[in-house]
Amino acid sequence: MMTVDLRSDTVTKPTPGMLEAMWSARVGDDVFGEDETVNALEAKAAAMFGMEAGLFCPSGTMTNQIAIKCFTQPLDELIADQRSHVYRYEGGGIAFNSAVSTRLLDGDRGRITAEMIEPEINDINNVHYPRTSLVVLENTVNKGGGSCYTLEDIKPIATLCKQKGLKLHLDGARIFNALAHTGDPAIAYGQYFDGISVCLSKGLGAPVGSVLLADKDTIKYARRVRKVLGGGMRQAGFLAAAGIYALDHHVHRLTVDHAHAQILAEALSNQSWVEQVLPADTNIVLFDTVQPAKEVLQKLSEKGIKANATDAHRIRFVTHLDVHPEQVEYVVKALKEL
Repeated sequence: MMTVDLRSDTVTKPTPGMLEAMWSARVGDDVFGEDETVNALEAKAAAMFGMEAGLFCPSGTMTNQIAIKCFTQPLDELIADQRSHVYRYEGGGIAFNSAVSTRLLDGDRGRITAEMIEPEINDINNVHYPRTSLVVLENTVNKGGGSCYTLEDIKPIATLCKQKGLKLHLDGARIFNALAHTGDPAIAYGQYFDGISVCLSKGLGAPVGSVLLADKDTIKYARRVRKVLGGGMRQAGFLAAAGIYALDHHVHRLTVDHAHAQILAEALSNQSWVEQVLPADTNIVLFDTVQPAKEVLQKLSEKGIKANATDAHRIRFVTHLDVHPEQVEYVVKALKEL
Protein backbone atom coordinates (compact mmCIF):
# COMPACT_ATOMS: atom_id res chain seq x y z
CA MET A 1 0.00 0.00 0.00
CA MET A 2 1.29 3.43 -0.93
CA THR A 3 1.58 6.20 1.68
CA VAL A 4 0.67 9.75 0.65
CA ASP A 5 1.00 12.62 3.15
CA LEU A 6 -1.40 15.44 2.27
CA ARG A 7 -1.60 16.91 5.77
CA SER A 8 0.56 19.95 4.99
CA ASP A 9 3.40 21.23 2.82
CA THR A 10 5.41 21.46 6.05
CA VAL A 11 6.08 17.71 5.98
CA THR A 12 8.60 17.85 3.12
CA LYS A 13 12.13 16.50 3.51
CA PRO A 14 15.26 18.24 2.16
CA THR A 15 16.21 17.10 -1.34
CA PRO A 16 19.69 15.67 -2.02
CA GLY A 17 20.78 18.97 -3.56
CA MET A 18 19.53 20.89 -0.55
CA LEU A 19 21.33 18.56 1.85
CA GLU A 20 24.54 19.05 -0.09
CA ALA A 21 24.14 22.84 0.14
CA MET A 22 23.53 22.59 3.89
CA TRP A 23 26.56 20.33 4.39
CA SER A 24 28.89 22.75 2.59
CA ALA A 25 27.54 25.99 4.15
CA ARG A 26 30.00 28.53 5.54
CA VAL A 27 28.81 29.46 9.03
CA GLY A 28 29.52 31.76 11.95
CA ASP A 29 27.71 33.14 14.98
CA ASP A 30 24.57 34.80 13.66
CA VAL A 31 23.80 36.63 16.92
CA PHE A 32 27.12 38.41 16.35
CA GLY A 33 26.13 38.95 12.72
CA GLU A 34 29.00 36.70 11.58
CA ASP A 35 27.18 33.92 9.75
CA GLU A 36 27.79 34.74 6.10
CA THR A 37 25.22 32.25 4.82
CA VAL A 38 22.48 33.75 6.99
CA ASN A 39 23.53 37.21 5.85
CA ALA A 40 23.38 36.06 2.22
CA LEU A 41 19.89 34.60 2.67
CA GLU A 42 18.59 37.77 4.30
CA ALA A 43 20.03 39.96 1.54
CA LYS A 44 18.78 37.65 -1.20
CA ALA A 45 15.20 37.54 0.12
CA ALA A 46 15.12 41.31 0.66
CA ALA A 47 16.31 41.98 -2.89
CA MET A 48 13.73 39.59 -4.34
CA PHE A 49 10.89 41.57 -2.78
CA GLY A 50 12.32 45.07 -3.16
CA MET A 51 12.89 45.52 0.58
CA GLU A 52 15.93 46.96 2.37
CA ALA A 53 16.79 44.20 4.81
CA GLY A 54 15.82 40.81 6.20
CA LEU A 55 15.91 38.78 9.42
CA PHE A 56 16.11 34.98 9.42
CA CYS A 57 13.89 33.36 12.07
CA PRO A 58 12.99 29.78 13.02
CA SER A 59 9.32 30.08 11.98
CA GLY A 60 6.69 32.12 10.22
CA THR A 61 4.87 32.54 13.51
CA MET A 62 7.96 34.27 14.89
CA THR A 63 8.36 36.57 11.88
CA ASN A 64 4.70 37.54 12.08
CA GLN A 65 4.79 38.14 15.81
CA ILE A 66 7.98 40.20 15.55
CA ALA A 67 6.40 42.30 12.81
CA ILE A 68 3.31 42.97 14.92
CA LYS A 69 5.56 43.96 17.83
CA CYS A 70 7.54 46.31 15.56
CA PHE A 71 4.49 47.98 14.02
CA THR A 72 2.26 48.45 17.09
CA GLN A 73 2.25 49.70 20.67
CA PRO A 74 0.28 48.30 23.63
CA LEU A 75 -3.37 49.40 23.53
CA ASP A 76 -3.30 49.45 19.71
CA GLU A 77 -5.52 47.37 17.43
CA LEU A 78 -4.76 45.55 14.19
CA ILE A 79 -7.19 44.64 11.44
CA ALA A 80 -7.18 41.18 9.84
CA ASP A 81 -9.54 38.64 8.35
CA GLN A 82 -11.15 36.28 10.85
CA ARG A 83 -9.51 33.30 9.11
CA SER A 84 -6.01 34.76 9.38
CA HIS A 85 -3.15 32.64 10.66
CA VAL A 86 -1.87 35.44 12.94
CA TYR A 87 -5.20 35.33 14.79
CA ARG A 88 -6.18 31.65 14.71
CA TYR A 89 -2.96 29.68 14.76
CA GLU A 90 -0.30 31.65 16.61
CA GLY A 91 -1.32 30.82 20.16
CA GLY A 92 -2.85 34.19 21.02
CA GLY A 93 0.50 35.84 20.41
CA ILE A 94 -1.00 39.14 19.28
CA ALA A 95 -2.36 39.77 22.76
CA PHE A 96 0.45 38.06 24.68
CA ASN A 97 3.47 39.48 22.86
CA SER A 98 2.21 42.91 21.84
CA ALA A 99 -0.79 43.68 24.11
CA VAL A 100 -2.77 44.52 20.98
CA SER A 101 -6.41 43.79 20.23
CA THR A 102 -7.70 42.47 16.91
CA ARG A 103 -10.55 43.74 14.72
CA LEU A 104 -11.71 40.78 12.62
CA LEU A 105 -13.31 41.09 9.20
CA ASP A 106 -15.05 38.44 7.12
CA GLY A 107 -13.53 38.59 3.67
CA ASP A 108 -13.92 36.51 0.54
CA ARG A 109 -12.16 33.26 1.48
CA GLY A 110 -9.93 35.33 3.75
CA ARG A 111 -9.29 38.23 1.35
CA ILE A 112 -10.31 41.63 2.68
CA THR A 113 -10.61 44.91 0.78
CA ALA A 114 -9.96 48.60 1.39
CA GLU A 115 -13.71 49.17 1.43
CA MET A 116 -14.06 46.68 4.28
CA ILE A 117 -11.09 48.07 6.21
CA GLU A 118 -11.82 51.79 6.13
CA PRO A 119 -14.98 51.86 8.30
CA GLU A 120 -13.23 49.69 10.90
CA ILE A 121 -10.41 52.19 11.49
CA ASN A 122 -11.03 53.72 14.90
CA ASP A 123 -11.24 57.46 15.63
CA ILE A 124 -7.85 58.22 17.15
CA ASN A 125 -9.36 61.02 19.23
CA ASN A 126 -11.91 58.80 20.95
CA VAL A 127 -10.37 57.31 24.10
CA HIS A 128 -12.98 54.54 24.18
CA TYR A 129 -11.30 52.85 21.25
CA PRO A 130 -7.88 51.31 20.77
CA ARG A 131 -5.66 53.05 18.23
CA THR A 132 -5.79 51.29 14.87
CA SER A 133 -2.18 50.97 13.76
CA LEU A 134 -1.76 47.90 11.55
CA VAL A 135 -3.43 45.85 8.81
CA VAL A 136 -2.31 42.25 8.27
CA LEU A 137 -2.94 40.36 5.02
CA GLU A 138 -2.21 36.69 4.35
CA ASN A 139 -1.12 35.39 0.94
CA THR A 140 -2.09 32.72 0.23
CA VAL A 141 -4.88 32.35 2.78
CA ASN A 142 -4.48 28.95 4.44
CA LYS A 143 -8.02 28.71 5.81
CA GLY A 144 -9.35 30.20 2.57
CA GLY A 145 -8.12 27.17 0.66
CA GLY A 146 -5.04 28.84 -0.78
CA SER A 147 -6.90 31.88 -2.09
CA CYS A 148 -4.70 34.69 -3.44
CA TYR A 149 -4.40 38.44 -3.43
CA THR A 150 -3.16 39.98 -6.66
CA LEU A 151 -1.14 43.19 -6.69
CA GLU A 152 -4.24 44.94 -8.00
CA ASP A 153 -6.09 43.76 -4.88
CA ILE A 154 -3.27 44.98 -2.64
CA LYS A 155 -2.74 48.45 -4.14
CA PRO A 156 -5.92 50.11 -2.78
CA ILE A 157 -5.33 48.60 0.68
CA ALA A 158 -1.77 49.99 0.70
CA THR A 159 -3.03 53.38 -0.45
CA LEU A 160 -5.62 53.48 2.35
CA CYS A 161 -3.01 52.50 4.94
CA LYS A 162 -0.70 55.32 3.83
CA GLN A 163 -3.56 57.80 3.91
CA LYS A 164 -4.57 56.75 7.42
CA GLY A 165 -1.05 56.34 8.81
CA LEU A 166 -1.34 52.57 9.26
CA LYS A 167 1.37 49.98 8.77
CA LEU A 168 0.72 47.08 6.38
CA HIS A 169 2.20 43.63 6.99
CA LEU A 170 2.01 40.55 4.79
CA ASP A 171 1.98 37.06 6.23
CA GLY A 172 3.55 35.52 3.14
CA ALA A 173 3.52 31.95 4.41
CA ARG A 174 2.85 30.77 0.85
CA ILE A 175 3.68 33.94 -1.04
CA PHE A 176 5.48 32.08 -3.83
CA ASN A 177 2.40 29.96 -4.41
CA ALA A 178 0.44 33.18 -4.81
CA LEU A 179 3.00 34.56 -7.26
CA ALA A 180 2.99 31.31 -9.25
CA HIS A 181 -0.78 31.64 -9.58
CA THR A 182 -1.06 35.38 -10.30
CA GLY A 183 2.14 35.92 -12.27
CA ASP A 184 2.85 39.10 -10.28
CA PRO A 185 6.52 40.03 -9.78
CA ALA A 186 7.86 39.56 -6.25
CA ILE A 187 9.93 42.72 -6.40
CA ALA A 188 6.80 44.87 -6.73
CA TYR A 189 5.65 43.91 -3.23
CA GLY A 190 8.21 46.10 -1.49
CA GLN A 191 6.48 49.32 -2.50
CA TYR A 192 3.24 48.31 -0.76
CA PHE A 193 4.21 46.58 2.48
CA ASP A 194 6.04 47.75 5.59
CA GLY A 195 6.77 44.16 6.52
CA ILE A 196 6.72 40.84 4.65
CA SER A 197 7.13 37.38 6.16
CA VAL A 198 8.47 34.86 3.64
CA CYS A 199 8.25 31.20 4.68
CA LEU A 200 10.85 28.77 3.37
CA SER A 201 9.63 25.56 5.02
CA LYS A 202 6.35 25.01 3.18
CA GLY A 203 6.13 24.74 -0.59
CA LEU A 204 9.79 25.62 -1.00
CA GLY A 205 10.79 22.55 1.00
CA ALA A 206 13.38 23.94 3.41
CA PRO A 207 13.42 22.16 6.79
CA VAL A 208 13.23 25.32 8.93
CA GLY A 209 12.78 29.02 8.69
CA SER A 210 11.14 32.24 7.55
CA VAL A 211 12.59 35.63 6.72
CA LEU A 212 11.07 38.92 7.90
CA LEU A 213 11.62 41.72 5.37
CA ALA A 214 11.35 45.44 6.13
CA ASP A 215 13.43 48.63 6.14
CA LYS A 216 16.78 48.67 7.90
CA ASP A 217 15.56 50.46 11.03
CA THR A 218 12.67 48.04 11.50
CA ILE A 219 14.95 45.04 11.06
CA LYS A 220 17.40 46.48 13.58
CA TYR A 221 14.63 46.59 16.18
CA ALA A 222 13.24 43.23 14.97
CA ARG A 223 16.61 41.64 15.70
CA ARG A 224 16.28 42.77 19.32
CA VAL A 225 12.74 41.38 19.54
CA ARG A 226 13.91 38.09 18.03
CA LYS A 227 16.52 37.82 20.77
CA VAL A 228 13.92 38.45 23.47
CA LEU A 229 11.67 35.74 22.00
CA GLY A 230 14.55 33.25 22.08
CA GLY A 231 15.02 33.24 18.33
CA GLY A 232 18.67 34.23 18.25
CA MET A 233 20.39 31.31 16.52
CA ARG A 234 24.12 30.71 16.34
CA GLN A 235 25.56 28.71 13.42
CA ALA A 236 22.26 28.97 11.59
CA GLY A 237 23.92 29.06 8.17
CA PHE A 238 23.31 25.32 7.78
CA LEU A 239 19.59 26.12 7.83
CA ALA A 240 19.94 29.31 5.83
CA ALA A 241 21.73 27.37 3.09
CA ALA A 242 18.59 25.27 2.68
CA GLY A 243 16.60 28.48 2.29
CA ILE A 244 18.93 29.81 -0.39
CA TYR A 245 18.78 26.51 -2.25
CA ALA A 246 14.97 26.56 -2.03
CA LEU A 247 14.78 30.09 -3.49
CA ASP A 248 17.13 29.10 -6.31
CA HIS A 249 15.64 25.73 -7.21
CA HIS A 250 12.12 25.20 -5.86
CA VAL A 251 10.15 28.32 -6.74
CA HIS A 252 9.60 27.43 -10.39
CA ARG A 253 8.19 23.98 -9.61
CA LEU A 254 5.27 25.21 -7.47
CA THR A 255 3.01 25.09 -10.54
CA VAL A 256 3.38 21.29 -10.39
CA ASP A 257 1.84 21.30 -6.91
CA HIS A 258 -0.97 23.52 -8.18
CA ALA A 259 -1.68 21.12 -11.05
CA HIS A 260 -1.80 18.20 -8.61
CA ALA A 261 -4.26 20.12 -6.41
CA GLN A 262 -6.51 20.71 -9.43
CA ILE A 263 -6.53 17.00 -10.21
CA LEU A 264 -7.50 16.15 -6.64
CA ALA A 265 -10.18 18.87 -6.54
CA GLU A 266 -11.74 17.57 -9.75
CA ALA A 267 -11.73 14.00 -8.46
CA LEU A 268 -13.33 15.06 -5.19
CA SER A 269 -16.05 17.04 -6.96
CA ASN A 270 -17.29 13.81 -8.58
CA GLN A 271 -17.72 11.88 -5.31
CA SER A 272 -21.17 11.44 -3.77
CA TRP A 273 -19.74 11.63 -0.24
CA VAL A 274 -18.34 15.11 -0.92
CA GLU A 275 -20.77 17.97 -0.39
CA GLN A 276 -18.65 20.74 -1.92
CA VAL A 277 -15.10 21.51 -3.00
CA LEU A 278 -13.75 25.02 -2.61
CA PRO A 279 -11.82 26.53 -5.54
CA ALA A 280 -8.26 25.15 -5.53
CA ASP A 281 -6.29 28.15 -6.77
CA THR A 282 -2.92 26.97 -5.52
CA ASN A 283 -1.77 23.89 -3.55
CA ILE A 284 -4.56 23.65 -0.93
CA VAL A 285 -7.82 21.76 -1.47
CA LEU A 286 -10.61 22.24 1.07
CA PHE A 287 -13.69 20.05 0.77
CA ASP A 288 -16.79 19.42 2.84
CA THR A 289 -17.97 15.88 3.53
CA VAL A 290 -21.43 14.43 4.06
CA GLN A 291 -20.14 12.18 6.84
CA PRO A 292 -18.19 13.60 9.80
CA ALA A 293 -14.68 14.43 8.71
CA LYS A 294 -13.13 12.14 11.33
CA GLU A 295 -14.87 9.14 9.75
CA VAL A 296 -13.61 10.05 6.29
CA LEU A 297 -10.09 10.58 7.64
CA GLN A 298 -10.16 7.10 9.14
CA LYS A 299 -11.12 5.57 5.79
CA LEU A 300 -8.39 7.56 4.05
CA SER A 301 -5.87 6.45 6.65
CA GLU A 302 -6.74 2.82 5.97
CA LYS A 303 -5.64 3.46 2.37
CA GLY A 304 -2.40 5.11 3.47
CA ILE A 305 -3.60 8.68 2.81
CA LYS A 306 -2.89 11.23 5.52
CA ALA A 307 -4.97 14.42 5.72
CA ASN A 308 -6.24 16.91 8.30
CA ALA A 309 -9.71 18.07 9.28
CA THR A 310 -10.21 21.83 9.59
CA ASP A 311 -13.81 21.56 10.80
CA ALA A 312 -16.34 18.91 11.75
CA HIS A 313 -17.17 18.27 8.07
CA ARG A 314 -14.20 19.87 6.29
CA ILE A 315 -10.94 18.22 5.23
CA ARG A 316 -7.78 19.75 3.80
CA PHE A 317 -5.43 18.26 1.22
CA VAL A 318 -2.12 20.05 0.63
CA THR A 319 0.17 19.14 -2.26
CA HIS A 320 3.93 19.68 -2.11
CA LEU A 321 7.27 18.61 -3.58
CA ASP A 322 7.13 15.19 -1.89
CA VAL A 323 3.81 14.37 -3.58
CA HIS A 324 4.57 12.78 -6.95
CA PRO A 325 2.32 12.11 -9.98
CA GLU A 326 1.95 8.41 -9.23
CA GLN A 327 0.82 9.28 -5.69
CA VAL A 328 -1.79 11.67 -7.05
CA GLU A 329 -3.08 8.90 -9.31
CA TYR A 330 -3.23 6.58 -6.31
CA VAL A 331 -5.25 9.10 -4.28
CA VAL A 332 -7.70 9.70 -7.15
CA LYS A 333 -8.27 5.94 -7.42
CA ALA A 334 -8.69 5.64 -3.64
CA LEU A 335 -11.22 8.49 -3.53
CA LYS A 336 -13.41 6.64 -6.05
CA GLU A 337 -13.30 3.51 -3.88
CA LEU A 338 -14.04 5.26 -0.59
